[in-house]
Amino acid sequence: THTHTHTASHARFTWMIRIMSAAAVAVWLGTVVTILSRSHSDRNVYASAGVLFVHVLVREHFKEEFPPYPKSGDTSDDPITFNTNLKGYPDRPGWLRYIQRTPHSDGVLYGSPTAEHVGKAMVIEITAYNRRTFETARHNLVINIKATEEFPLPYQAEFYIKNMNVEEMLASEVLGDFFGAVKNVWQPEKLNTVNITSALDRGGRVPLPINNLKEGVYVMIGADVPFSSCLREVENPHNQLRCSQEMEPVISCDKKFRAQFHVDWCKITLVDINKVVPVYISRPDPGTGILPDFGEYNPPPESLTSRDYFYDFLVTLAVPSAVALVLFFILGYTMCCRREGVGKRNMQTPAIQLVHHSSIQKSSKELRSMSKNREISWPLSTLPVFNPVSGEVVPPIHPDNYETTSMPLMQTQANLQNQITIPQQRPSGDNYVMSTFRRLEVNGIPEERKEAEALNL
Repeated sequence: THTHTHTASHARFTWMIRIMSAAAVAVWLGTVVTILSRSHSDRNVYASAGVLFVHVLVREHFKEEFPPYPKSGDTSDDPITFNTNLKGYPDRPGWLRYIQRTPHSDGVLYGSPTAEHVGKAMVIEITAYNRRTFETARHNLVINIKATEEFPLPYQAEFYIKNMNVEEMLASEVLGDFFGAVKNVWQPEKLNTVNITSALDRGGRVPLPINNLKEGVYVMIGADVPFSSCLREVENPHNQLRCSQEMEPVISCDKKFRAQFHVDWCKITLVDINKVVPVYISRPDPGTGILPDFGEYNPPPESLTSRDYFYDFLVTLAVPSAVALVLFFILGYTMCCRREGVGKRNMQTPAIQLVHHSSIQKSSKELRSMSKNREISWPLSTLPVFNPVSGEVVPPIHPDNYETTSMPLMQTQANLQNQITIPQQRPSGDNYVMSTFRRLEVNGIPEERKEAEALNL
């Protein structure tokens, strides 16, 4: 009995394990299928040639792709960025643009396909990056481009809006308000938004982060009727003059835009496609793609013949050397053999002029010789210092016959033995003149030299 009970318990335990394993495998397969379906899901959208296409990459939709998968009502705000490219290529098509201002805002794909893209299905790979967890999710966006009945619309007007950024203008409610204002002014039967372009893509400058300045955006609107009289007011000569003077033109319908949109009427462009002259670029006729026959190819031989460069070496050195030698002889002849000399100059100079010049030279030499022997009073800064009471003379700090390197800082009476003080009295007046002489030897010859004179007591 005990053995039978143990066998039954073991069978039930084995059966429960099998059930749990099957359930775990089912959950795992469901999770894998969910992940694969989320990673490789495709979404089909449609765009018309000549009409603005806008597709918003909503961050909330991509949050569900990152594990752990959030529940409904979860308020997590992870930074998410997007990378978009045409499948099989590193970038998007030329007509498609992408913008995302911050990682906490939605991304926007926008652009206007042309007629050459009609009938094509473009697969755009969208890769979302969670900047907090570094998880990625990939989706494919299939853009099917179809043709429109009237493409392009014959009348197109491009407006420049100063108080908007491109992502703000791409919002459906804002674009709808502007679309309604234009329709109220233009009043056409058919009206389409052809394209939207940021002012930065047109060479505009990034605004300063003050006073809530915006980048600006160009919006092109197409219609099937001619331009209204209000839009034609921009072409008025008076308004053109005001625009040239950087003044705002006077437009009667500006008040219909001013409440929400600040339109720069000086930058509005009116295009009538019916009057546009097409420009055809002539292309050369394509060839057959086959190169002409140049005959049999003859490669150079393996052993090249030797070449003698001796004559080339001589020509390379001889020609510059000959030119330099000729120039040397010409310069030597000019400097040595073509000199006039003093004798020739004196022969061509009148005698009276030579005598006059000679007398000037003699006078100059005589004045120089006399200036060497004349007595010059020394500057007061070199005169000895006199004591006005005792008449004691203090010698200069640096006498001529002293060696400055061994001279003591304080002068003693022994240093004054070569000085003679001679007081003198003038014939009239009470002033005295005291002169000091020093006995010096110049070239072994004694010489009395006057050092100072003239001090009025």
